[in-house]
Amino acid sequence: MASTAVAQATVSDVLAELEALEDPKIRAVNERHGDNHGVNLTRLRGVAKSLKTQHELAEQLWETGDTAARLVAILVCRPRSWSAAELDTMLRDARVPKVHGWLVSYVVKKSPHVEELRTAWFADPDPVVASAGWALTTDRVAKSPEGIDLSRLLDRIEADMKDAPERLQWAMNECLANIGIHHPELRARAVGIGERLEVLKDYPTPPNCTSPFAPTWIAEIVRRQTQA
Repeated sequence: MASTAVAQATVSDVLAELEALEDPKIRAVNERHGDNHGVNLTRLRGVAKSLKTQHELAEQLWETGDTAARLVAILVCRPRSWSAAELDTMLRDARVPKVHGWLVSYVVKKSPHVEELRTAWFADPDPVVASAGWALTTDRVAKSPEGIDLSRLLDRIEADMKDAPERLQWAMNECLANIGIHHPELRARAVGIGERLEVLKDYPTPPNCTSPFAPTWIAEIVRRQTQA
């Protein structure tokens, strides 16, 4: 596909290039995290960069259901062109963690429907869908908290995070950490909740990486901010 003009790229072209980039070792690592593809993400981004923005192609790539193709689709789509209903359908179909995360971060956050979807997903009974609502809420907590009841969020986290399904628990924990990081008046309470619940306290963390355990995470980021 490298010699194919951008305007002439087809789904078959993209799938063929992704297949050529497939690496069994990368697939084995990704599958341990629930991501069923074997393409190096730097190279996958290179494929998307060569295509530039092609929303119709993105729609077609998404419909293949192929994980690597969907990741490319996310990178070459026009986020504002998806309707709220389309994004809702896509999110519910995006069960692969990397696809789910990229869809929320690279598409939904840039959509004019983001707030509508945030509130709908936050209350959804499906924990994977709800995790997207929590991720979008965390973005609000960090960047535009006006209108967000942070104390109620902490109440909900304190009551539900300990026993939440894994993907939802991670999203709630990230929200807890961001409340503690960005809102000093609630930092002690956020740290206290993390210490009592002990969620991700023993999560294995590589050297030079910050632990996802909220009290440790909060303390480290605040330390960096203080020293900056």
